Amino acid sequence: MPKSMTGYGKSRLENDAYTQVWEVRGVNGRFLDLKWRLPYFLRSQEAALERVVREAVARGRVEIHLEFTPTGSSPWKACLNKGLAGAMLDELEALARERETPFAPDFSRLLSVPQLWKEEAAEDDSELFSNLTEGLRQALVDFNQARAKEGQALAKDLLERFERLDAWQKAIDALTPTVKAEKLEALVARITTVLEKAGMEPTQDRLLQETAILADRLDVSEEMTRLAGHLDRLIGLIRKGGEIGKRLDFLIQEAFREINTCGNKAQNLEISRLVVDFKAELEKCREQVQNIE
Repeated sequence: MPKSMTGYGKSRLENDAYTQVWEVRGVNGRFLDLKWRLPYFLRSQEAALERVVREAVARGRVEIHLEFTPTGSSPWKACLNKGLAGAMLDELEALARERETPFAPDFSRLLSVPQLWKEEAAEDDSELFSNLTEGLRQALVDFNQARAKEGQALAKDLLERFERLDAWQKAIDALTPTVKAEKLEALVARITTVLEKAGMEPTQDRLLQETAILADRLDVSEEMTRLAGHLDRLIGLIRKGGEIGKRLDFLIQEAFREINTCGNKAQNLEISRLVVDFKAELEKCREQVQNIE
């Protein structure tokens, strides 16, 4: 079954040193677009983490957030941006001198300025990165399960709609020969009447010429054949599953092209009604397909 591009996944892993909580959210998108919210010490590993995500996700806009909480201080170190902190204190000291006010800075207040601090692992811990990667993989599994569940519902809905379109296509195809015959008969009758009023004898060659022109304008057999092929392919793709979103979108565009041509050529009220219903239903299918990976 196909997967939806919309979903949510979460994982939580704990040990004696830290707790990691991964959250993955996805919405539809033409390509894979990743947005990360990671602790500072892990930002250098984005490329490696992206490879992990690409193993599980092909398309969509995906936001990934890691909440990392150390439970001990031994594997971590906090780094103070001493240059920026000193510059801030120098400015405050200069301001105090200008106002002739004593300056006695409370250094503990620097703890409340997040821009001055960054956290780092005390050493390059490959085991830490391996554990974090495992947490991400578990969140992606949960994410894909949610997407698969929604994708199953989308596939069921689309399959019903495509089968409805297939029935309408067959109804249009069945009506066209009768409509064509009626229009040709009416044309022959009109030509004969006009020529008789003018005192002219209608010739077989003239009648054949006019009916051939009209027959070509009314003929939708090629469009009906291609439309039936597109619908069969759409139904087949839904039943097959996999990464089919782009192919479904392309086939729906082609189906729109064929049914528009049929609507332009139709000179029958019943066929026009079916074409309008067909296009309205096909538009709903296109909206649904935009969310399939």
